[in-house]
Amino acid sequence: MQPPDPARTLEGHLYYPGPMNGDFVDAYDEQVWNVFGFFAYRVSSRSDAEDLTQQTFERALRAWSRYDPERAPLGVWLTSIARNLLVDHYRRGGAAPRQEPIDSVPEEQLGSELAQPDLGIDPALAEALATLSPRDREIIALRFGADLTGPEIAALTDLALPNVQQILSRSLRKLRAKMEEPASS
Repeated sequence: MQPPDPARTLEGHLYYPGPMNGDFVDAYDEQVWNVFGFFAYRVSSRSDAEDLTQQTFERALRAWSRYDPERAPLGVWLTSIARNLLVDHYRRGGAAPRQEPIDSVPEEQLGSELAQPDLGIDPALAEALATLSPRDREIIALRFGADLTGPEIAALTDLALPNVQQILSRSLRKLRAKMEEPASS
């Protein structure tokens, strides 16, 4: 006897039965903004955050039948996939676009239209986040972007819960101080 095909349609959606009762569409609807939020805190453009969010759910869909809610809650499982994709993104050189003075760029390489505004996080917050260490930015992104709890962050990062709490507290103080600084003219 042939095993049943793991992919089938359910009301027009792909359905991958897994160990948890529910379907992938429900998991997507529940977690998509948390995954996107994690990336919004970590990458410089909304389009990169959208692309990485899409890739996270593509990987999750392929691995859906192996998801075990006994090992990790859904949000933690998806965020671990997202963290791996973020590392790959940085390795490919996606950490930050190259910056050079406009007068040193040949005219033919300059765009003729204004770029659309990036609808990611507030520019002042992005500037303040850039002053934090990579580890501190990651903890902030996991807490406020991915909406993970302290214990979930500790489990995901292999840090002790008091350490996670201390990093969050210290990082939030730094962010507050940076954002309350008078704007430099």
